[in-house]
Amino acid sequence: MVARFNITESGVSDGQPILFAHGFGCDQNMWRLVAPAFADRYRVLLFDHVGSGASTAPYDPERYGTLDGYVQDVLDICQELDLTDVVFVGHSVSSMIGALAAIAAPGRFAKLVFVGPSPRYIDDEGYRGGFAEADISELLDSLEANYLGWSSAMAPVIMGNADRPELGEELTTSFCATDPAIARRFAEVTFRSDNRDDLSKVVVPTLVLQCSSDAIAPVEVGEYVTRTMPDARMVLLDATGHCPHLSAPGPTIEAIDAFLRA
Repeated sequence: MVARFNITESGVSDGQPILFAHGFGCDQNMWRLVAPAFADRYRVLLFDHVGSGASTAPYDPERYGTLDGYVQDVLDICQELDLTDVVFVGHSVSSMIGALAAIAAPGRFAKLVFVGPSPRYIDDEGYRGGFAEADISELLDSLEANYLGWSSAMAPVIMGNADRPELGEELTTSFCATDPAIARRFAEVTFRSDNRDDLSKVVVPTLVLQCSSDAIAPVEVGEYVTRTMPDARMVLLDATGHCPHLSAPGPTIEAIDAFLRA
């Protein structure tokens, strides 16, 4: 299990576990500016989703045809390492993976932190997800036709912070290192999922971290997640883009730390 998902550990070996889960097209390295800040008090764990980073986990299209396969991976990691009282920190799609894991096994999780979450990316009546159905279809078609070209075009948009092009370049590199076939299917699962009805079932206290300008998950989405969950609070970060753990690690750390100490 440790090798399959490239699980790495640091911090206090007998401390409360804090598990960081990366988003689409990324790997655990994306947490390098945030995770070490918790090593003095927590058992810090990071891993790579199937098809990402240094993960050697076999990809089964049926297992990963929905988010449930990724959810089961998280639960398997927790069981294998005997993790309880877990603080789960998920970026983007991993926020919903964490929500579903907490619904399936609420006793394993103490708190959840969602960074740029979205339960549904496609607009619906009375709901703004940020994309029209046609937008998502075009995005997926473009990704399938030319993954490297799509990555080069989309990564800077997702990252935001146009005045710091090195951030967009890093995300582009991360996208391009992901298996294109797996990325296409993971993108389909990510952008076509609808987990709105699941939010009310999450009983674990949750922090929603929202950037003021996010091309992937608008502020309205963060507000929707917060008011739909039974025990959630939102912090609007002084940051832009979809990856504040890279573009604004300081405010991200401060918000998570305040939530965990509360």
